[in-house]
Amino acid sequence: MVKLTMVARVTDGLPLAEGLDDGRDVPDADFYKQQAKSLFKNLSMGQIDASRMSVETGPYIFHYIIEGRVCYLTMCDRSYPKKLAFQYLEDLKNEFERVNGSQIETAARPYAFIKFDTFIQRTKKLYQDTRTQRNITKLNDELYEVHQIMTRNVQDVLGVGEKLDQVSQMSSRLTSESRIYADKARDLNRQALIRKWAPVAIVIGVVFLLFWAKNKIW
Repeated sequence: MVKLTMVARVTDGLPLAEGLDDGRDVPDADFYKQQAKSLFKNLSMGQIDASRMSVETGPYIFHYIIEGRVCYLTMCDRSYPKKLAFQYLEDLKNEFERVNGSQIETAARPYAFIKFDTFIQRTKKLYQDTRTQRNITKLNDELYEVHQIMTRNVQDVLGVGEKLDQVSQMSSRLTSESRIYADKARDLNRQALIRKWAPVAIVIGVVFLLFWAKNKIW
């Protein structure tokens, strides 16, 4: 069965729409939604270049397609036919482009097209039961094949982004520590100079003071 559905802009990962009642029958639904958002983030950073992919995660599998700089993603049971999942996404894509295509690039806030949920819910109901004549016909339709679509594990896909984030964080930390070290080094050099020349300065000051006092007296 279809469990989650989300739509996001690829250029920046901005969520545009999702199924509002999705996840009610999914334990840890928030966890999987966060994984989906991480996928969008990796796509926006160019860390995933496949325009169609299936990504295994626990007992479920994400399927997504990218068209017109928009990613259409759904999460289904592993047993749900891959062909129907991608047909479902194609239906969403066609309607989303028809209704909102001209506004996608200018959307500035998350879930700007939340009203698209109505179409998501209506379409999802058509795809829920794989035994209906309609869906059996789609499964037998040879015009749309998905054999070449890659399937990967979510840890492999998200791990790339996580490693890059860790490298970035490490680099930032090293830069910050280098600055702190440089500041401490300057302070130590300053203190060393003070310790070295302070006695000389004191002696010169005392001599100058005695010389001044002697001239005053005389």
